[in-house]
Amino acid sequence: MSTSRDIAQMLPIGAPPPQGADRVAKASPAPRTNRQDGASDARERPAPLMDPILHAAMAHWTAGVSPAAVAAAFTDWAQHLMLSPDKQAQLVEKYWKKWRRFLAFCEHACADPQCAACIEPLPQDKRFAGGAWQQWPFNALYQGFLLTQQWWHNATTGVPGVSRHHEDVVAFVMRQILDMVAPSNFPLTNPDVIEKTSAERGMNLVRGAQNAAEDWHRLSLGEKPAGTEAYEVGRNLAVTPGKVVYRNSLIELIQYAPSSDRVHPEPVLIVPAWIMKYYILDLSRENSLVRYLVEKGHTVFVVSWKNPSSDDRNLGMDDYRHLGVMAAIDAISAIAGKHPLHAVGYCLGGTLLAIVAAAMARARDQRLATLTLFAAQVDFTEPGELSLFIDDSQVQFLDDLMAVRGYLDAREMAGAFQLLRSNDLIWSASVRNYLLGERSPTFDLMAWNADTTRMPHRMHAEYLRRLFLDNELATGRYEVDGRPVSLRDIRIPIFAVSTIIDHVAPWRSVYKIQALTDADVTFVLSNGGHNAGIVNPPGGARRYHQIATHRENEDYVDPEAWRVSAEHMDGSWWPCWQDWLLRHSGEMVEPPPLGTPAQGYAPLCDAPGTYVLMR
Repeated sequence: MSTSRDIAQMLPIGAPPPQGADRVAKASPAPRTNRQDGASDARERPAPLMDPILHAAMAHWTAGVSPAAVAAAFTDWAQHLMLSPDKQAQLVEKYWKKWRRFLAFCEHACADPQCAACIEPLPQDKRFAGGAWQQWPFNALYQGFLLTQQWWHNATTGVPGVSRHHEDVVAFVMRQILDMVAPSNFPLTNPDVIEKTSAERGMNLVRGAQNAAEDWHRLSLGEKPAGTEAYEVGRNLAVTPGKVVYRNSLIELIQYAPSSDRVHPEPVLIVPAWIMKYYILDLSRENSLVRYLVEKGHTVFVVSWKNPSSDDRNLGMDDYRHLGVMAAIDAISAIAGKHPLHAVGYCLGGTLLAIVAAAMARARDQRLATLTLFAAQVDFTEPGELSLFIDDSQVQFLDDLMAVRGYLDAREMAGAFQLLRSNDLIWSASVRNYLLGERSPTFDLMAWNADTTRMPHRMHAEYLRRLFLDNELATGRYEVDGRPVSLRDIRIPIFAVSTIIDHVAPWRSVYKIQALTDADVTFVLSNGGHNAGIVNPPGGARRYHQIATHRENEDYVDPEAWRVSAEHMDGSWWPCWQDWLLRHSGEMVEPPPLGTPAQGYAPLCDAPGTYVLMR
């Protein structure tokens, strides 16, 4: 079997199909600056020599987090706290109140193990849910920890004069430190570990040591986590039949084979984020959105992004638009004919697709019938906890890091996402794997999550500065072909899906699409997280969602009012989306061919293609 390195060497990068291939050598313009003297400043400032090397070395130990950004946040907090005697007095008062509450609880708990707790964990905190934690002295340990955690939250928030961003950073860092020293993380203070160690005479710790050694070995070699070897792309993942019908230096376009004699005339184009492998939407047979659409009579195309290397450092956002989405639309138009298509974007792919839709609307290009966005933001004023890692200092730090490598490594991105859910993804997993000696079963979504990708230097720098920091798209300042585009030009129907527990694209941020476009917007709020809420096939237990349509001529409804009034429905949102697609589709026709060699789109290989296999 060919390795990913062998595959990469065999790819005809220098000779892609004719349409759009000439664009590969063109690098995007350098990221713009908001300074009026930016051009002269760039001429006078010498090229950095030591900064990128130093910052890249530091990033190896800080998981890509800028120490200067964290230090600035703590300095801001500490200085304002020192100048706030009222806040200091309040914290002293809270300290003594909590201490008295804790002593009173300990006294009652010694006499009555069933006495009421003095503080309850947050609903999502399951660390102390077991019955053994309600027995003395473990109940006192976790109650004292929760009181300490609550006090530090009070200490790091509400300090007059501290910027909101710095307050969020300080509170987040202190929460991470406290979570690290939680009593659940140590064998002598975790009753579940003590009980299991006693029952198994320490064999759980032996297995845990073996698990730790295996994980360290895999990490040092850059291998995937244990258990993921049970899943393989092309064997039991990404197995929906299809062909790669177009390839350039950035994408492979996959067209899936029809499963019926008649299909809806409007093809479906899915644009996933380039931070992920496309097959999150074509996992195992029962979890495949692609298969679901094909079985419902849709002709489905999916963009499979290349995993960039140092050679791709100069690919920018405009290259992802030209060589990615627009090249795919050109190919689909040649293969499927004159019918407009249903465009679907996931996460960053949805943000890019919104830019494309606005630019196409400005150019009177009517090849889009509808626009569907999965957990995709177009306004970044409230991007959620991910904004903790994004400010001018952090972006410059990442910029220098990427300048050395030419890309952002997946480990830096994965570290940030894990910290957002450190209780579940780091500490609880460590207790289970290394103290209890248990391996959680691996499933298809976990295997996909371990199949990481990289991001080119220029593209990621432009994305962070122009969208996250400057919010150019929502404010009408994002330029395409030298002119700003406006989301208000988008007037085709929109179907926007968000999820309740989303640390990457919070649902209230995704909801802003209703206020930024002059279109009918059907908005869905699904249970689950950024990925599990989207990979949400019918038939699963405990699934539900809310849905409502806002017409372009109706008054704006704020997100909280929408949540009160929107219809509640049990089950997956996929059938609702399918019904919506049908309302915007024509009568069924014969399926188009798999590719069209006469126009330069001959099938190149079977799905899932070659780019998805690149490491």
